[in-house]
Amino acid sequence: MALLFTSHWAAMFWNDAKIRGLIYQATVLVLVLLALAYFALNAQQALQERGITTGLAFLGQQSGFAIGEGAITHDASDTYFHALLTGAINTLTVSIASIVGATMIGLLLGIARLSANKLLSGFALIYVELFRNTPQLLQMVMWYLLLTQLPGPRDALSPIAGHLYLTNRGINIPVLENGTSLFTAFLLALVLVVICVTTAFRLMDRRLRNTGKANGRFAALAGAGIAALLGTWLLLGTPTTLVSPTLQGFKYRGGQTISPEFIALFFGLSLYIGAFIGEIVRAGLQSVSRGQLEAADSIPLSRYDRFRLIVLPQALRVMVPPATAQYVSLLKNSALGVAVGYPELFNVTNTTTTLSGQALECVLLMAVFYLSIALTISALMNLYNRRVQIKER
Repeated sequence: MALLFTSHWAAMFWNDAKIRGLIYQATVLVLVLLALAYFALNAQQALQERGITTGLAFLGQQSGFAIGEGAITHDASDTYFHALLTGAINTLTVSIASIVGATMIGLLLGIARLSANKLLSGFALIYVELFRNTPQLLQMVMWYLLLTQLPGPRDALSPIAGHLYLTNRGINIPVLENGTSLFTAFLLALVLVVICVTTAFRLMDRRLRNTGKANGRFAALAGAGIAALLGTWLLLGTPTTLVSPTLQGFKYRGGQTISPEFIALFFGLSLYIGAFIGEIVRAGLQSVSRGQLEAADSIPLSRYDRFRLIVLPQALRVMVPPATAQYVSLLKNSALGVAVGYPELFNVTNTTTTLSGQALECVLLMAVFYLSIALTISALMNLYNRRVQIKER
């Protein structure tokens, strides 16, 4: 009797599709973990037999090489960990700058593609087809070669006399008196502009709902812009003067030099990904049905309000997911900077691997970094997507 009762419950247990699926998944997971453990132990034994040490202890050793460019200074006496950190910061710097540039280019291209002006839409179409259909690495090398053909420091081009110099060693620009670069100030100002303008839009919408009046838009936006610039100035320590570069000997001193390697990588990433984002913007805007536009025209909304309140919220639902994929692709493609000599993470990791001999550890650390940043970008964009998506019933 007990045997029959046990068999009955076992049959019921096994016939449950959910439970059976969990058993299959658990079995596969155990087999995969056992296989990974086998390969890991086998690799460790092979390394020990050849006298190759493993682990992350090498990160505390002196690197023995310097990195010529970076947000933080790295010389030969610093550790391997500091070298990899410098490379990671360089990767983030060029990636963030390129994401901002690609987004601006993409927005302009997407709108231009839908323009009634044939010259403007034709230019946008040629741009998209040209940059999408040529290799990104080729574009980076082309920009690098063009930049290195500029005159030397003594014959520098100066579009803004006394402040901006273009040479084959890079672009020399002023810095604020506290040492803050104009690029950093621009990014900070851009963030504050987005925050202030978004706040101004919400206040205007609230006023429109409460009073039915939409006037005062220009004053609100102007106030948001002034507040953003004032906030940037205060956060940077209220600088009052610019320190411009000056020619001393064979190089410019003072100010900040943006290297040809950084510029070539920035152009290669932002111009290439910008073409894809331009098509994403165009498709997103065209995804809004004509009925929605006709319904918007039936109520007293300006073209600007129609775009901001009706077209853009629906278009973002289409644009955000593919744009996220492009941002992640841009981050990973920053590793192409090794081709033009920019010391991003991949380049620094190659040097670290050569000098330390810890190839496996270096590759794993690099993989963890790229995976972590890519997942962070995806998580942030998914969070934003949930905020802007239209709530459907």
